[in-house]
Amino acid sequence: MQDIDKRDRERDSLFLMAEIRLRGETELQRVRVRNLSKGGMMAEGNPVPERGQSLSVNLRNVGWTDGTVAWVQDSRFGIAFAREIDPKKARAPVGGGDGTPRYTRPVLEKGDTGALRKL
Repeated sequence: MQDIDKRDRERDSLFLMAEIRLRGETELQRVRVRNLSKGGMMAEGNPVPERGQSLSVNLRNVGWTDGTVAWVQDSRFGIAFAREIDPKKARAPVGGGDGTPRYTRPVLEKGDTGALRKL
């Protein structure tokens, strides 16, 4: 019988930053997310965790998710999540639903419907 790849076939290729924390450690490590699916992700960073190592990943708009290092190759490694996530959330804008970054939106006073406030 052929060796069949059982990974989720629907993966988003993207470039995001995330944080990982190895099990039993308090220090956070920043990694680049190269692709992301419901069941896992490919990350790149240094130092590289060992295959089989448990960790937690903090993805933007998703939060902390537990996982295990499934494979390692050079500075890249795969993480299998303990539970499925919604990978589309990680692509969503952080500022809000209209796509405008939060820092460029006008500051509104309570009860204001959209006009700029007078300073």
